[in-house]
Amino acid sequence: MKIPILDLKPQYESIKEEIQTAISHVLESGQFIMGPEVKEFEQEVAQYLGVKHAIGVNSGTDALVIGLKALGIAEGDEVITTPFSFFATAESISNVGAKPVFVDIDPISFNINPKAIKAKITSRTKAIMPVHLYGCPASMAQIINIAQAHDLKVIEDCAQSFGARYYGDNTSTAINGKHTGTIGDVGAYSFFPSKNLGAYGDGGLIVTDNDQVAELARALRVHGAKKKYHNEMLGYNSRLDALQAAILRVKLKYIDTWNQGRYRVAKTYNHLLADVAGIITPELVKGHVFHQYTIRVTDGKRDEVKEFLAFEGIGSMIYYPISQDQLPVYQGQHEINPMSELLSGEVLSLPIWAELQKEVQAEVTNKIISALRKTISAVA
Repeated sequence: MKIPILDLKPQYESIKEEIQTAISHVLESGQFIMGPEVKEFEQEVAQYLGVKHAIGVNSGTDALVIGLKALGIAEGDEVITTPFSFFATAESISNVGAKPVFVDIDPISFNINPKAIKAKITSRTKAIMPVHLYGCPASMAQIINIAQAHDLKVIEDCAQSFGARYYGDNTSTAINGKHTGTIGDVGAYSFFPSKNLGAYGDGGLIVTDNDQVAELARALRVHGAKKKYHNEMLGYNSRLDALQAAILRVKLKYIDTWNQGRYRVAKTYNHLLADVAGIITPELVKGHVFHQYTIRVTDGKRDEVKEFLAFEGIGSMIYYPISQDQLPVYQGQHEINPMSELLSGEVLSLPIWAELQKEVQAEVTNKIISALRKTISAVA
């Protein structure tokens, strides 16, 4: 049985007619860049997330870069973030001229450890960029408290967490239940096709409740012009296509159902792997949307398990084999973060999509158990 890491066909089949109608409407309108589809999507997604402003852009990376620029982050500034994320997180900081400062992660959530943030704050620190990795909300109550105490901005990297909600302890009731991306000053989302809310091409979104930040972001996405042909600053060509907006408008209606499906899949995986020695399963946190279902394979057996699954026709991925701070582009510039380094050698993401059947999950987990038995036999 061939089992991919992600299968988008069941989702497409369930909304095929709506998608085709939406695409036809755009083609017949002749408006392909910005226009009414983008405006209506921005209004609908802002209402869904509960924010004043939603600004569609070309990609999740652009959402981070423009979000940082709109917050005034510039050359010489420092932005505290996690080493354990896709390179776009740190890259966006570097590309606005600032310096990424890496804080190690929590081994349970895979997110930045808020207890270690204060020690990295300097006079040059201007912002904190938490990442809600794999769809799990970061510890936003603690991060916001630190940011307010030190007059720092917060930009949330929500590339993997569309639809996720933060639920903290009883002392953070003001933000309990809020969507990730709506708690800090700016939220940045990706609509890459594999995301929980994915387009059929690239796309991204910036959200904020700050009128000035929104105005700047809107200008920056169209070459720094608040009025056409009256460019006031250096900006970007980062507009959301009307076709992608139309597709996202259809899919937005189903996002909560799909996210609930992913949570059920994660719950089933946890049950099937509960008593398997050498496997650490992710915590079933309320509000988690499981963009990835990521286990830890301990005792140095991760790569062997991955190879065995591939031989059996089962897809899996390593997100991420190298921490951002140790990538060639930053080589020698940052000290190693021990927990991030450890987990980069243990994490393994398994097949997950909302419609994934339990019997298919059982096949995946049975092969993992077989792989672990094989490694034990080889040692013996």
